[in-house]
Amino acid sequence: MGKYIEVNRELWNKKTPLHVASKFYDVPAFKAGRSTLNPAELESLGDVKGKSMLHLQCHFGLDSLSWARMGAKVTGVDLSDLSIDEARKLNDELSLDAEFVCSNVYDLKDVLDKKFDIVFTSYGTIGWLPDLNRWAEIVSHFLKPGGTFFIAEFHPVRWMYDDDCVNIDYSYFNKGPIIEEVAASYADRDRAVNHLSYGWNHPLSDVFSALMKQNLTITEFKEYPYSYYNCFTNAVQNEAGYWEMKGLEGKMPLMYSLKAAKK
Repeated sequence: MGKYIEVNRELWNKKTPLHVASKFYDVPAFKAGRSTLNPAELESLGDVKGKSMLHLQCHFGLDSLSWARMGAKVTGVDLSDLSIDEARKLNDELSLDAEFVCSNVYDLKDVLDKKFDIVFTSYGTIGWLPDLNRWAEIVSHFLKPGGTFFIAEFHPVRWMYDDDCVNIDYSYFNKGPIIEEVAASYADRDRAVNHLSYGWNHPLSDVFSALMKQNLTITEFKEYPYSYYNCFTNAVQNEAGYWEMKGLEGKMPLMYSLKAAKK
């Protein structure tokens, strides 16, 4: 597992400066006050003012800092040291009070000793983790009794298909690492990355069962036929401004969200 984590850390270190400069993330608009949060998480979590939040796999911190602007006391975590450096710079520049920790998810107990009202993760996170049982154990460990876990994630059905969503190239089930050469980033397809990646597809049953084994009760589950982000090739924009796969509009799940409570 150590090899997977290190290769992916190097990949995200290569992606980070491209993402910070990209129109996709639009850091200048964020600095001017734009929130990066979406309806799924805003509607599900509601008022977070005064609540402590652990944001797993936070990248360079835009969502973490958006929650901080809403009054949450946020601790963001990411395996990429360059991402954490950028998050800290933004936090200081904007005079916010979020904290950022550089760690992969599985080793987090070694570097963080706190409990939180909310554990949050979203959009392109668990596909980088080989073992959801260990992930769910970390989620439960850092949640206070009665606390809330929330995940919004891209749907595993989408990850069965090739980039253009024409051919089924991968299993719905976790059959081991999906090893790919990443030529470019979803955030800037014109800038070369050219780095190996290790990913995993996790069926919804694995997500549910891993969380339930850790004394977490599923309180909300939703599926969406669109993506908030234009991060797929061959996608078209719908009337709401979201993105669906061309030729499969309204037919394919592209995201899901799940909320759980710790007993």
